[in-house]
Amino acid sequence: MTSGDADGQGGVRPALDAAALVAAVPDIAARADVRAHAVRSVPGASLGFDDLLGVLAAARSEVDAGAAGIVVTQGTDTIEESAYFLDLVWDRAEPLVVTGAMRHPEQPGADGPANLLASVVVATSAPARERGVLVVLNDEIHAARQVRKTHSSALGAFTSPDAGPTGRVREGAAHFFAPADRHERLPVPAGSRWPRVAVVETVLDEAGDLLPLISEHTHDAVVTSAFGVGHVSETMAERIGKLTASMPVTFASRTGAGGTFERTYGFPGSEADLLARGAIPAGRLDPRKARILLTLLLADGATLDKIRAAFVVHGGAGRGRP
Repeated sequence: MTSGDADGQGGVRPALDAAALVAAVPDIAARADVRAHAVRSVPGASLGFDDLLGVLAAARSEVDAGAAGIVVTQGTDTIEESAYFLDLVWDRAEPLVVTGAMRHPEQPGADGPANLLASVVVATSAPARERGVLVVLNDEIHAARQVRKTHSSALGAFTSPDAGPTGRVREGAAHFFAPADRHERLPVPAGSRWPRVAVVETVLDEAGDLLPLISEHTHDAVVTSAFGVGHVSETMAERIGKLTASMPVTFASRTGAGGTFERTYGFPGSEADLLARGAIPAGRLDPRKARILLTLLLADGATLDKIRAAFVVHGGAGRGRP
């Protein structure tokens, strides 16, 4: 749990520990008996998978000791990825809420205290149980598997483009718009090495020149950030086809909403062409979330068939819908 403080160079660095963050919001004590625990104090951009396993272990320990819910605070740069990682492996009924702040404490209208209080409200709410990991900012409650950071600095930066928020905090209570709906959890990796999964984005006049540099010696898998419903150039499609012979290759829509198709278009480089070449559709998962899912699957030693099945379950791929 971290906060920010201005340094002599005019920047903001993590400064407040977990206990100080909670103490800065007196209303929290009226809502819950909070036990604060600092796992790491680093910017969100510097977080790694091992840090998230540390958060997971600490959260499990607190729940097993009787905690009704967990609130994790971090920098907002990587919330959409870290929350999804945690959601895939969080195997408790108690809610785990991830939050942060879009304005640092020295700015007028800093939103950190309100976000922290709203997160405690959600984490201690009975209707939040069995919903996995939730992201709470700006009084909106988002499912980790759907949320994205869609603005660099606005208070309402976090949105769920396809589904909208799953709930909202109002008048000191959490209100949800739909019943709880959780996917199956993935095993927590036990190995010491994290798989290397590259994300390669396609752009106008792009032939996939980076793809020939990727091999089983440098990476374990590739996520292609494709146009629209899953399109790349013909040359890039040919290079993807060569890679699928040696490693899993997933294609996801770079648009951030709508997901991939499977049989609407049939030209070279289309979604149907990529499927025929052995690539795996990510469905409604964006490239960043597809990478998280693929990394956890590979870390558990998943076969190609199991990887395909997981993208059906977690991304909706192969179900006749985007």
